[in-house]
Amino acid sequence: MSPFNLAVTALLAAGVACEVLCALGVLVMRGPFQKLHYASAGTTVGAFFIGLAIVARETLHAGGAVEVSAGGLEVLAAVCFMFLLGPAVTILTARTARRLEHEPVEITPAELERGS
Repeated sequence: MSPFNLAVTALLAAGVACEVLCALGVLVMRGPFQKLHYASAGTTVGAFFIGLAIVARETLHAGGAVEVSAGGLEVLAAVCFMFLLGPAVTILTARTARRLEHEPVEITPAELERGS
């Protein structure tokens, strides 16, 4: 096995290990806020390692040639969107969970009159 293949395999293994740990954390934790910590971590470190392994496999070739492929660009875009949108989704989910736990969500008479 070449050093390049070994490096890609190590990155992929590290990414999968991070994702498995995050999934186990979501399964083990009880409350929604504890689960969110592990769910949000699944969109950062593991995704970065797996994305880096795929981009390296798609763009770097034997002899040091670099060729940008559509697959590499798609993975790069997907990982960037996860990094950018992951925190927003986590915050919105936490706000919704807090609202469900601490505020009434029943329809009020005023809302019924307005028709909303």
